[in-house]
Amino acid sequence: MRDPYSILGVQRDAGSDEIKAAWRSQAKAVHPDHNQTDPDATARFAEVGQAYDLLKDPKKRGLYDQARRAAENKKRDQTIIQQREAAKQAAARAKAAEKLMEELARAQARTTKAEAPTDTNAKPESAEDMLERIFGAEAKVKAASIKTGADASETAAEDGSATHGDKTDGGSASSTSFFAALLRRIRRAPVVPEKAPDITAEATVSVTDLIEQKWMTINMPEDREVRFQLEPGMTDGYVVRLKGQGLKLPEAARGDLVVTLLASREGPFSIQNFDIHTTLPISLADAVLGCEAAVQSPHGELKVAVPAWSGSDRAIRVEGKGLADGTGGHGDFVVELRIVLLDTPDAKVMDLMRHMREGLYL
Repeated sequence: MRDPYSILGVQRDAGSDEIKAAWRSQAKAVHPDHNQTDPDATARFAEVGQAYDLLKDPKKRGLYDQARRAAENKKRDQTIIQQREAAKQAAARAKAAEKLMEELARAQARTTKAEAPTDTNAKPESAEDMLERIFGAEAKVKAASIKTGADASETAAEDGSATHGDKTDGGSASSTSFFAALLRRIRRAPVVPEKAPDITAEATVSVTDLIEQKWMTINMPEDREVRFQLEPGMTDGYVVRLKGQGLKLPEAARGDLVVTLLASREGPFSIQNFDIHTTLPISLADAVLGCEAAVQSPHGELKVAVPAWSGSDRAIRVEGKGLADGTGGHGDFVVELRIVLLDTPDAKVMDLMRHMREGLYL
């Protein structure tokens, strides 16, 4: 199951009343009877119920919070250990490669010196031939491919000096250039520094913030601010990872800042996935007979048709008026009906209800 706090849209320090209210709102919105065209409605409804069952029980909630913190700490520790091990392995490979290059250079020097007095016309052994003699034919092929990508400027300089010297000097310089280029390639491989642990944070966003894609500001412990812009596809519970904006430790790469977006529970609108929900109070007469009503949305006032005989479990969907889903589409604007009575008792309505309950019809 996903994070129960994100499923219900509450913060981790939410009280029992807030959790219960969020569960009721979510359960009504995702109830399969109200979403008969949605094949995932049953699964989402069950997920909301499981999240509430976990968070309403203080013991279960405490165990979940403890397990979540332990998992986060374990993941952080494993990441540090893996990064340290990778750095050690990279350093060991670089040291071994440097030692190998030194041995190969000495072997080439000894070969050139040994062959020079006996055969002045013999061509000095090339670096590729030497590698083939020591390591086999496959090493020669690899060496040739590496030599092809050597530094062009250095190769040109070495070729120029060879033109004015003898063949032996030219071959020795070419071999030295090859070994130097190969060693530079190995040393150029980046050693991954140890990465500091990530920092987690939460940012409360409103429906307007998400629609207008506003910039959000996170206040960091070391008296600095990190800003990021909301983008299409972001919604309640979305996790934003800001590379290199987390914790800074000596001799370690800065960690990331991981921000969870939490939709504000204040105001007339709530968010479920990419749908925007609101409630519309209607009178008993309008619920029974139906009507056309005006409802305020984040995009302005909308007109909706309330069907006759609509109960408080009815929801009206206005397609395409929700949040951008990041794929070019939008969620819906969902109007949940709520039947309300007049502020003062109405004698006619009470008389009618009394007659209906007691079975006396006019």
